[in-house]
Amino acid sequence: MPKNHSILPLLLFILLATSSTQAQQSSPSPTPTPNTQEEPVRVFTEEVRLPIVAVDQYGHYDPAVVPDDILVLEDGVAQQIRSVRHLPANVVLVLDTGGELSGLGGLSKRTSLTSDVAAAFVKQLSTNTWIATMQFNNKVELLQPWTQDQQAVLKALKTKLSSGKCARFADAIVAAAGQLKDRPEGSRHVIFITDGVDSPGGKINRAQAINQLAAVRATVHIISYTEYVRQEKEKRGSNKSVRQVPTSHDPIAANDPTLPPGQTRSPAFVLGSVTFDPAMRRQRKAYEADIKKSQQTLTDMAEETGGRIFLPKTGDEMVEQAREAAREVGAEYVVTYRPKRPLALARNGEYRRIEVASRRVGLTLRSRRGYVVPSQP
Repeated sequence: MPKNHSILPLLLFILLATSSTQAQQSSPSPTPTPNTQEEPVRVFTEEVRLPIVAVDQYGHYDPAVVPDDILVLEDGVAQQIRSVRHLPANVVLVLDTGGELSGLGGLSKRTSLTSDVAAAFVKQLSTNTWIATMQFNNKVELLQPWTQDQQAVLKALKTKLSSGKCARFADAIVAAAGQLKDRPEGSRHVIFITDGVDSPGGKINRAQAINQLAAVRATVHIISYTEYVRQEKEKRGSNKSVRQVPTSHDPIAANDPTLPPGQTRSPAFVLGSVTFDPAMRRQRKAYEADIKKSQQTLTDMAEETGGRIFLPKTGDEMVEQAREAAREVGAEYVVTYRPKRPLALARNGEYRRIEVASRRVGLTLRSRRGYVVPSQP
């Protein structure tokens, strides 16, 4: 009998514990339902990524820059540098293959030379560089979408380049900006191989196009044809064998059915092995005026963004300077800082002026002159 009394409390405890567990399992806590009307959280990044090139006292790219070496002023206010580092570059390579028959005696630009220059640039780039390749002539065309495969880019340069009569330079600027807008901030580059002359009839004017490119905050380098063209002109001008060809004595010219009765063609001239007429001379003079203006525009584009304009006088110089442009891209640092005047308070399209100086003796820094504050998401 005592034994039974000792067992009863234990059985009672087990029964109570089991019923409590079953009650908990039968009444699970309700799962909260998400509020489908809730707005997603939007974060505006309060960080500026500033591309900087550093050169030592010997003219070499400096590989050992640290935050304490750099002074950044934004609208005159010193900023606190948070980091200095190299990032994989994102490069849009833009090739001018238009209008090569409308220049100085047909020698203003050569698609074959442009291809060689572009290939030299690509081969000099680091293998982790992202590259997109475009050409513009009568239209703008994407030859190779974004890739790190240099061989694919070189194949596109070899097989897809084509020439045209027109050069839609402004349209190409806009297209390049469009390619870069979704690439990582701070490592965006555009490389133009061009004479900068724009054929009339494009979709957008040059000033608007340049503003769109400025908005994506890319570094612009330009390998210009302008000095090369002038050298070609001087070589032809040094040839003294200039003579007038009396085309009015030519029976075909004298009876040109395309001219009104009684009129003949204007006299043509022979300069070396090139024959041209007054209409071609006027065309050349207009082209000379265009390249003079374009060289200044190209220079301003490069310097505003912290890039460089290269002005080679020969094809060999153009190839070598393309390699230098690639080294410049690879040497660029990305400096980050949190602006003391918050970006979130900026006006729409606000421009902030940038000044960069070195705190270290013998170190020279180059960067953009300013940037357009990105729109809030």
